[in-house]
Amino acid sequence: MQNTWIDDASWVETDVIRSRRYLHRHPELSFQEQATSDYIYDKLVSYGISNIQRSVGNGHSVIARIEGVTNKGPTIALRADMDALPIEEETDLPFKSVYSGKMHACGHDAHTAILLGVANLMQHKKNEFHGTIVFIFQHGEEVKPGGAKSIMESGCLDDVDEIYGLHVDPQLNIGEMSYSYDYSSASSDSIQIAVQGKGGHASRPQEAVDSVIIAAEIITNLQTLISRNVDPFKPAVLTFGSVQAGGTAKNIIADQALIYGTLRTFSENIRLTIKEKLIKMVEAIALMNEGEVSINYQDGYPALLNNKEIVKQAVSVIKTQGAFKKVFERSPSLIGEDFAYYAQEIPGAFFQLGTSDPNFEERYPLHHPKFNIKEAALLKGVQLFISILSDRLN
Repeated sequence: MQNTWIDDASWVETDVIRSRRYLHRHPELSFQEQATSDYIYDKLVSYGISNIQRSVGNGHSVIARIEGVTNKGPTIALRADMDALPIEEETDLPFKSVYSGKMHACGHDAHTAILLGVANLMQHKKNEFHGTIVFIFQHGEEVKPGGAKSIMESGCLDDVDEIYGLHVDPQLNIGEMSYSYDYSSASSDSIQIAVQGKGGHASRPQEAVDSVIIAAEIITNLQTLISRNVDPFKPAVLTFGSVQAGGTAKNIIADQALIYGTLRTFSENIRLTIKEKLIKMVEAIALMNEGEVSINYQDGYPALLNNKEIVKQAVSVIKTQGAFKKVFERSPSLIGEDFAYYAQEIPGAFFQLGTSDPNFEERYPLHHPKFNIKEAALLKGVQLFISILSDRLN
């Protein structure tokens, strides 16, 4: 009986595409997803789903439940994020963003539409399975502290036995999906360092405290935290992506410099060690140069650790169901993902879904103003989740 669910998924494809286009046209930034939440709620109600919670956690998340013919089965959660990015869209899509400076450039519109499609289908299949499905439409994934942690703290997922999520991947083609047995993504901490020196004229540097020199020393020396403090076989990346200092004058020594960076790693021990030593080194460099510093170190999302047994079972079923032509293991990524908070408490698995046309060479990465997906990938996302449900709720 459950084997027919994969084929039946095509029944919801048109509605999934329609939802994705609506959401893409009406993006909302993190923690501002009120209209998106309203749209999701209205869609769920139209499917006949009545067990719905709203404003879960610290934002606009929507949590819906469908119970099978009996509740004597597991409780399986599926998660989609729904926030957009502050990016000006540069596509020529007929359903491009109507809001200036806002865009679904990370595929969260696709994630939400896919999960709506799964909810639609499983509401019609509720007399064919045993257990409960929890649908998590999560706010605020793009901006720390994110929505996942607060949803977990709300207690609404305390009865969940397993949890699954996916993310679109433009580097993979339609019909391809990838997975990791252990770490899927890294912790992602943010660092802001404000250097305060003493401004002056370039001709009399002895009377100034050069904030640019201090900033340069900080950036250069902090790289030894990775090269001389971390096991080379354990990935860790410290990147400074922005430095701001002075104005346009060539002959003025800047009194202040701002440095922005991020630390990525899979190891919690490395994360804590680098954080502690970074603070000490920055303060020492500033003191040595007679300047002052203010350090704002923001702990980001933890590393996302999959449950190996859950992944193995899901991959086995997905391969057997035959909806994907290529299913393969990939190396962990150093991007951040707040699905990690769910996986810390609930056995779970996170997958990457191919969204590109193999015959179309130009593909833009996530967070690019020209990012787009091929809509045929949406049905594949529905089928991925349906494959798992057909196995776990049998």
